Amino acid sequence: MADDIVLHSFDTQSIVTSKSLRPDKNKEIQSLRPALFKDYIGQTEVVETLKIAIEAAKLRKEAIEHVIFHGPPGLGKTTLANIIANEMESKITITSGPAIDKSGDLIGILTNMKEGDILFIDEIHRTPKPVEEFLYPAMEDFAVDFVFDKGIHARNHRFRLNRFSLIGATTRIGLLSPPLRDRFGILRNLDFYCIEDLVHIAKRSAALLNVEINDSGACELAKRSRGTPRIVNRLLKRVRDYTQVKADGLISKETVDAALALEGVDKKGLTKLDRQYLKTIIEFYNGGPVGIEAIAATLQEETDTLVDVVEPYLLKIGMVLRTSSGRKASHEAYRHLGFGVQKTIFS
Repeated sequence: MADDIVLHSFDTQSIVTSKSLRPDKNKEIQSLRPALFKDYIGQTEVVETLKIAIEAAKLRKEAIEHVIFHGPPGLGKTTLANIIANEMESKITITSGPAIDKSGDLIGILTNMKEGDILFIDEIHRTPKPVEEFLYPAMEDFAVDFVFDKGIHARNHRFRLNRFSLIGATTRIGLLSPPLRDRFGILRNLDFYCIEDLVHIAKRSAALLNVEINDSGACELAKRSRGTPRIVNRLLKRVRDYTQVKADGLISKETVDAALALEGVDKKGLTKLDRQYLKTIIEFYNGGPVGIEAIAATLQEETDTLVDVVEPYLLKIGMVLRTSSGRKASHEAYRHLGFGVQKTIFS
């Protein structure tokens, strides 16, 4: 009886109704990713290769060859995969290596792929070995093999797949097994962006975000973005917030300086973790050489974080030297952090 009273009260307040809710008219979360090659900035040689491969595939009315992109995070591997799908007018299924922990998961995905569809696997080097072995015949023969029963009653059945394209992305191409790597027809490395391209990206993203930015502001933002589009977009949003609250709404060099000082990003784009990494080598290990495991233990950070996120840019700008004995801090790192260079270390 008490339940009936509660339900009656519920209905009289019109909280429960038989009418359908109106469709959500709010716009989707705005993406700064370009959808087509005409909007994509940078990686000129990679883009030209892909354009030719896509045009040739369209002329033959075939799926594009399997593609793998490798390079540091944030350089546009996922963006390029989506652009390929859009240019090919194909459906794309997105997953990651660690997410496919069972062979049955992969088989389910592959058997549902239609002609010309694209499967994108991020961090493909982390795909479990038993799962990876199912990719070999799928990529080469467009088939998967099932084994029924066990022992003397075991039977093999080959299931034919529709022709699809596999696009892989990895930050550590060296961890990819040779049998898998050799089955990709197109292998391309994505390198860090130049300042000019990052300036164009900053201005394009600012226009999409409906915020005003001048040339000096875009240039300063580009210089601090570690050669990475993802970082330039992330920093742009933080500078936009600061500009709208603390300034007049225009992103200039001065507002970039002030906003990124709060973020802990210095003139060369180094973050607090980058500087701690360098200081650890200099202060705790006398400039090196020192093993990456020792640095990670001192910083209480994961080794993979240092190798994949911190080191690539520091190596690129010459602040860290990777030797057979371990990591060493360069003269530039000493100067940037305000340490006196110990000449005996580099003799």
